[in-house]
Formats: sequence, C-alpha cells, structure tokens
Amino acid sequence: MESNRIKDVLPAHLLQEVQRYIQGELMYIPTRSNNRKKWGESSGAASYYDVRNKRIRDSFHDGARIGQLAEQFGLSTDTIKKIVYTKR
Repeated sequence: MESNRIKDVLPAHLLQEVQRYIQGELMYIPTRSNNRKKWGESSGAASYYDVRNKRIRDSFHDGARIGQLAEQFGLSTDTIKKIVYTKR
C-alpha cells in the first residue's frame, strides 16, 4: 500500500479544513464504495451458485422431489426449499 503525504495530494484550503478536525493523527481514506464488487464476483462463486440454483429450480419444476434434490446436490432439505420457493 502506497501512502501519500496529504499536503502533496490536497489543495491548501482543503488541507486547512481537514486540520480543523484532525491534527497530527493518522487518517485513512477508503476507496469509493460504489467501485466495490459484489460478493463472489471476483472469485466466480456467485455465478457458480446462480447456475447451481437454476438447475435445482428447473429440476424441481420438472417434478423432482425436495428430498431427491437434497441428496443429489448434497444440501439440506431446508436449503433446497429456500432455493425453490424464493422468487427470482
């Protein structure tokens, strides 16, 4: 992580305003939150679970029973119910 000297980054008038609130302390300014990726986007986990859950829903609508799906996908019956009964 690169650290920057605040006097080299902010204009003088803004630096003076910040100094009114924080003097001689370390300050962290996070990146914008709207640039953050959603859970699983980077790793591919989100798309994996979307595909799996679609297969489960499709199988259920084609007549598979909750117990069968739980065994087939290695999930609890409660988890299968959440997947098939949740609107998407």
